[in-house]
Amino acid sequence: MNATRGREIVLVDCPDEVGLIHRITGVLQARRLNIESNHEFVDASAGHFFFRAEVTPAGEPVTADHLQADLAAVLSREARVRVTREDRRPIVVCATREPHCLGELLLLDAVGELPGRIVAVVANHNELRTLVERFGVPFHHVSHAGLSREAHEATLLEAIAGYAPDYLVLARYMRVLSAAVIAHYPDRIINIHHSFLPAFAGASPYRQAFARGVKLIGATAHFVTEQLDEGPIIAQDVTPVDHTFTPERMAQAGRDVEKLVLARAVRLVLEERVFLNGPRTIVFE
Repeated sequence: MNATRGREIVLVDCPDEVGLIHRITGVLQARRLNIESNHEFVDASAGHFFFRAEVTPAGEPVTADHLQADLAAVLSREARVRVTREDRRPIVVCATREPHCLGELLLLDAVGELPGRIVAVVANHNELRTLVERFGVPFHHVSHAGLSREAHEATLLEAIAGYAPDYLVLARYMRVLSAAVIAHYPDRIINIHHSFLPAFAGASPYRQAFARGVKLIGATAHFVTEQLDEGPIIAQDVTPVDHTFTPERMAQAGRDVEKLVLARAVRLVLEERVFLNGPRTIVFE
C-alpha cells in the first residue's frame, strides 16, 4: 500500500486491558502522526475496547500496512487493527419502485455530501431509470419476473460484481435476500425499514398504525443478516404524528424519516464510524 500524506483512519478493537490508549498513541507518536480526532469506548459487560482516530503525518509519510503492523505488535493477538484512507468508497444501491431513499442518496452524491460514490443502481423494476439517469449513474433493470429466486439472484450478483462495491445499500429494495447473496457481502449490506416491526408487519403498515392511533413514526437502518430485519442497528429516528394525520400523510412522514435515517447510516458506515459488537453496534459520531 502506498504511503500517503492525506488523512488516515485508525481502527482498533480488542479485549480491554490497562494501557491500551498509551500503547496506541505511542505508536502514532513514534510515526509522527498527528491525531486530529479520536474516540474510544469500553463495553464493560463484554470487556472489549473500541478506538477510532483520524491522523495526518507531521513528518515522512508512513504506509498503512506498516502502521497497521506497528499497532498489531503492541496489542494482543485478539486485536483487530485496520488502517484505511479517508476516501469516497464505491457503493451500489438496490431499489424497487419507491424513489425517496434512492433520490436522497443520489442528490447527496451529486453535491459531494456523500462520503462515497454511487457507481450503479440495480432495480427489479424499471420505474426509477429516468431518475437515476438524470444523475449520470448507470441503471440496471434486473427483473425477477418469470425467474426462480436463485436465477434472479444470480443475475443480480452478476450485475453488481462488475462494480466491485465496498457496500450494497438497499433503498427500499422490496426483495428478501437469500443467505447466499448475503454471504457475498458479509456485514456490507445496509437496509432501511419503518420501525413499526414487529407490531405492524405485512401490507399497509401505515393504515395499521392509523387504526391504532400511533403517535410516533420511525425508521431503522441496519446491517443485513440472515435473520430478516434483525441485523445490528446503525441508526434510528422518529417523527411525531397526531390525530389529524391521515394514513397517506403518515406514510409521507414515514418516507421523510426513512430517507434521512438511511443517508445518516450510509454516512456513518462509509466514514468508518461503526464497529460491530456481536448483535449490536458501537457508533462514533
